[in-house]
Amino acid sequence: MKLSHILLTVSLITALPVQADVMLLIHGYLGDANSWEKSGINDELHQQGWMRAGMFKGSTNGPQLFIAQKDENKQSKSENTVYVASLPSQSPVMIQADILKNIIDIVEQSHPDEKIILVGHSAGGVVARMTLIRHRLKNIKALITIAAPHVGTGRADQALNITANHGPFNMVKSFVGGNDYNALKHSRGLMVDLRHPQPGNMLYWLNSQPHPNIHYASIIRLDNDGTTGDYYVPGFSQDMNNVPALQRKSSTFTTPTTHFLVRQDASTILTIIGHF
Repeated sequence: MKLSHILLTVSLITALPVQADVMLLIHGYLGDANSWEKSGINDELHQQGWMRAGMFKGSTNGPQLFIAQKDENKQSKSENTVYVASLPSQSPVMIQADILKNIIDIVEQSHPDEKIILVGHSAGGVVARMTLIRHRLKNIKALITIAAPHVGTGRADQALNITANHGPFNMVKSFVGGNDYNALKHSRGLMVDLRHPQPGNMLYWLNSQPHPNIHYASIIRLDNDGTTGDYYVPGFSQDMNNVPALQRKSSTFTTPTTHFLVRQDASTILTIIGHF
């Protein structure tokens, strides 16, 4: 091949537009879209070249999108973007999944040529996976979950026991537990969904369904004593490889911190994406 042909080929390749990705961040139980800001994750992603695109407020009446202010001098169609979503986190998984589907529809309309990376923290990881399966999403590049109870958590059983109806003692519980107890009481449907899989329950059904051939990654917390997992979700449950339908399909990354989001999660997410 002549040198002029080689140079022409190189110039054509470099002239092609860079394919951008869209990241959609889904919070966990009792969180909201601001969880990603408070933790510093969104700020770190922004510093690493992922532009804030907007915040969705999801509800059964349809999502609202609040657009982030854009810097026209810095943003272009080839840049990676990040959306955050607020879901009714006390609702059952399927309700949250249906709301998330409506949000993803809007993202796809705004970015028809770009793939979506779903990132879900805690129960948000299960909601994201339910959305993927229940609605047979097509334009998804990857699912990354952080400390998510894919195989359930005993804390859900504890919450159900605490909020069980025991007559007049409920008044004492409400007074002693305050807002925490009331939140649990209004989350019983979600807690039922997050129980360990057994025939007839939600996780048993979800974990046996065929999953699409996309990238899967599990961020697993590491306790101070060196064991995987945290106070809320055991390490076994945080690993998507322990989902029967996903055995040996998820990469895993352990992070030495608590259940809650931390700024370092942004670096872990970007490391994972770099491996795709």
